[in-house]
Amino acid sequence: MPDALKPPYDEELAVALAAFPPGDVTPEAIPAMRKMQEENGTLELAIAGEPFTHQERTVPGPAGPVTLSFFYPQDLRPPNKARPAIYQVHSGGVICGTRFTFIKEPLRWAKANGAICITVEYRLAPEHPYPAAIDDCWAGLKWVGEHARELGIDPERIIVTGQSAGGGLAAALAIKARDNNGPKIRGQLIDCGMLDDRMTSSSVNQYTADGTWTRGSNVTAWNAILGDKAGKDGVSILAAVNRATPKDLENLPPALVNVGSAEGFRDENVDYAKKLWAAGVVAELHVWPGGYHCFDQIMPEVPVSKASLEAKAAWVKKMFAEPTAKL
Repeated sequence: MPDALKPPYDEELAVALAAFPPGDVTPEAIPAMRKMQEENGTLELAIAGEPFTHQERTVPGPAGPVTLSFFYPQDLRPPNKARPAIYQVHSGGVICGTRFTFIKEPLRWAKANGAICITVEYRLAPEHPYPAAIDDCWAGLKWVGEHARELGIDPERIIVTGQSAGGGLAAALAIKARDNNGPKIRGQLIDCGMLDDRMTSSSVNQYTADGTWTRGSNVTAWNAILGDKAGKDGVSILAAVNRATPKDLENLPPALVNVGSAEGFRDENVDYAKKLWAAGVVAELHVWPGGYHCFDQIMPEVPVSKASLEAKAAWVKKMFAEPTAKL
């Protein structure tokens, strides 16, 4: 589609695109992508200079132990006060990434709100297709909910969040928590969520070969997750939440849906927010002009990125502005 028929990139954000290798993530490129993200997403880089204590726990999962990282802020909060919690699900198309990928933003929220940040290591596709990732994420969240008091967590103030594939998984977790009578989720923050395997929207076909996540990369990821079921009838809403109807989304917790105007996932995020509204769910939708996929993680100092980051931080603060439970 000609450039004139799609929203342009923000001029300052566009500078960073030159650093991205052109082309699609192919199945053959997945090992290299994993290696790069593992090198750039380490625990040491995540908490360098930050006032957090890290604890690693393994909890029972459907196919073996699931690893969770707990980040406790080193503040002077009274020990008898339970903390809110942020359950972060990492990005990477469910084909790469680690629990430390893009962790700095939720750590900032944790620091600002005296919250515990929890990240989950889930199995990746294609070795482990759907439902492996959501099953692991759910096992971790369920365990956190069952042990909230002993972990120092306020069970009334847990939010789920994630970027890209993590955003889709976070949205699915909110549905699973509702359907299983807990844990009680205070809010869901869906950041440029990977929500729809069908790839029929205008935006996914506007940004086919440019940006930080191309249409071809999306095809690779969904084929890894769903195999020959990708794009066909019968895919679960827990795999691709934008397949849900408003009826499927009733009684979900408040949501913030955050996305750029110049990326393939724009329309599926807008669609999902509209379905939440139709279901009677409290939802905010932010569409940032000229933003490409994960723009505010890649270029956080650009004005539009700062505005996006500030809006998300304000929403998290609002979600946590409730009476604090006693331990």
